[in-house]
Amino acid sequence: MAESKPLQELLDTLPQVGRVEWIGVRPSRAAPMIELESVHIRMDKGLEGDRFNGSAGNPRQVTLIQHEHLNVIAACLDREFISPSVLRRNIVVSGINLLAFKDKVFRIGDAKLEYSGLCHPCSKMERQLGEGGYNAMRGHGGITARVREAGLVRLNDSVYFSNECP
Repeated sequence: MAESKPLQELLDTLPQVGRVEWIGVRPSRAAPMIELESVHIRMDKGLEGDRFNGSAGNPRQVTLIQHEHLNVIAACLDREFISPSVLRRNIVVSGINLLAFKDKVFRIGDAKLEYSGLCHPCSKMERQLGEGGYNAMRGHGGITARVREAGLVRLNDSVYFSNECP
């Protein structure tokens, strides 16, 4: 029988590498998302062109959501597909559990981000997705992150945790 690992060791082990599937910025509060192939993430400011750009100290400088959760949200709403732009998150990633980044620093493309919290849905999701949209997103809204190191992020870039990150 295999020996059990201590919980902290399990929490600190994340060998999977994710991938950037979609990038978008919100130029202003009510404006439609602009889909991008790449974006510069600036130190203490977030994504260039995003409405939160320039908000130093804001724990919500970058928002991320798992690609796999788009299918869950769509299924909860009896839809075949949900466009990432409707959810108003900055970056969609696949192949890695974003919740495993809790209390960690991680790499995405050339940038380094630090998990800063859960990205809960807002009442706008009810308008964006229709009746039940808010509840369909509960538990699937993604995470927020602060910028620890500026860099360029492109579609298909890697997303990963490394003990060397901090």
